[in-house]
Amino acid sequence: MSREPGCSRWLLLAAFAPLFLLLPPLRTRALAVSIVPEGAEEKTELPVLQKSEKSGTMGKINRELKEIVFIIQSQSNSFHSKRAEDLKRGILKQAADLGKELPTVLLIHQMDKHEGAWTILPLMRDFSVTYGRNSSWVFFCEEDTRIQVLKLLETLGRFDRSKEWFLGKALYDEESTIIHHYAFAENPTVFKFPDFAAGWALSIPLVNKLANKLKSEPLKSDFTIDLKHEIALYIWQKGDGPHLTPVPEFCTDDVNSYKVNHCATTFSNFLPLCGEPVKKEDVFVAVKTCRKFHGDRIPIVKQTWEREAALIEYYSDYAEISIPTIDLGVPNTDRGHCGKTFAILERFLNQSSSRTPWLVIVDDDTLISIFRLRKLLSCYDPNEPVFLGERYGYGLGTGGYSYITGGGGMVFSKIAVQKLLASKCRCYSMDAPDDMVLGMCFSGLGIPITHSPLFHQARPMDYPKDYLSHQIPVSFHKHWNIDPVKVYFTWLAPNTEDALNGKKDGYNREDL
Repeated sequence: MSREPGCSRWLLLAAFAPLFLLLPPLRTRALAVSIVPEGAEEKTELPVLQKSEKSGTMGKINRELKEIVFIIQSQSNSFHSKRAEDLKRGILKQAADLGKELPTVLLIHQMDKHEGAWTILPLMRDFSVTYGRNSSWVFFCEEDTRIQVLKLLETLGRFDRSKEWFLGKALYDEESTIIHHYAFAENPTVFKFPDFAAGWALSIPLVNKLANKLKSEPLKSDFTIDLKHEIALYIWQKGDGPHLTPVPEFCTDDVNSYKVNHCATTFSNFLPLCGEPVKKEDVFVAVKTCRKFHGDRIPIVKQTWEREAALIEYYSDYAEISIPTIDLGVPNTDRGHCGKTFAILERFLNQSSSRTPWLVIVDDDTLISIFRLRKLLSCYDPNEPVFLGERYGYGLGTGGYSYITGGGGMVFSKIAVQKLLASKCRCYSMDAPDDMVLGMCFSGLGIPITHSPLFHQARPMDYPKDYLSHQIPVSFHKHWNIDPVKVYFTWLAPNTEDALNGKKDGYNREDL
């Protein structure tokens, strides 16, 4: 949640209702799905299986392959939907090379009758009704997950499909964190949850069990914050359900790594780049602040990422020429800051250059790489209504809406701002949570939220190290108990060898 950065920081997250709350190397290489962003080069092409290698096992492969339902956690934005469609075609191509029976491959964003389809659990009853009799596994993956179908079949074949299985690459917290509602505070390492990037699987008996539970006990949690953790908690059911079973063949190593010979899945851990990065002058950055933090937070911005922005303004409740800050005429409030955010949107639309296609709104304790953001934005069409950042959800078990949590940064295409303000959808109070109101408004307009896991609402130490190891992050948030300058130059600087005071840094990400 984004509240005015530290200006009477509203720790709504801490008050959230309980959230939905877990082999020998295979030497044969199979045909791999390879999804590469436009402008990037694929270094290694994995060999195709020869017919002689397949001849003895075709019947079993055909039978088992059609019993897997592939679910791609896709999005409706044109860039993401194309990536998901490419992955789907790649899976089906591998399947065609292995036999005549093709598996079912579904895209989450096309299941539009569910507002909260991306949260997975609302779909369990449909999965059970449609696939509960003739399938064995539901396998979930992200659009950048690369899959070697034959190895996936071999891996799943190790598990008794008649039993309840929850399989994946295991992540865990090294210390309790607010994004997981401080779960397992005494020893957070004991609870494992899946890294979606590596893919994860549920056996059909477990799908059926979850569907029956949801039929009798509808989802009650209001907020979706970290889906992978919340799904694991829901499946675990306080000890009545299965833990995640770690599967070493579910990997997030890059396909070109020497480590991947045994992997059924790998992950494309690159920063998307589709042609040239957008120009500096095409990104307008708005920093929300207040008088209370002019002296300690704004200097951090100026020491770190301000130099990356060509167009930047600081919006406050007090005009201070030395920064400078702009007084929008909106008093600072103790909780949400909807009034201030909508004033920024109005100012951007009415006073910025008509040729500036992108707006970024950040808190004064947000650490962001504008350099990386410009690369990322090269993949999005500014003529589409885009609302981009880290996605959260509110009330999605019973309708509700998704929203971009403000602390990690909210990115708008100009046309999205135009459609929003033309709709007359506004704050129900000046101190309403701005990010949630924006999500509600865009949902009402039928404009989807676009999620990127590269934006982060919290600090690096609030996430599992293995999760961050396959990311090139765009942002982190909060200065609490960290050295924010050190975090910036370690994680976000355009060149990680950039120096503080002209010297190379020696920071270790493991310490952050």
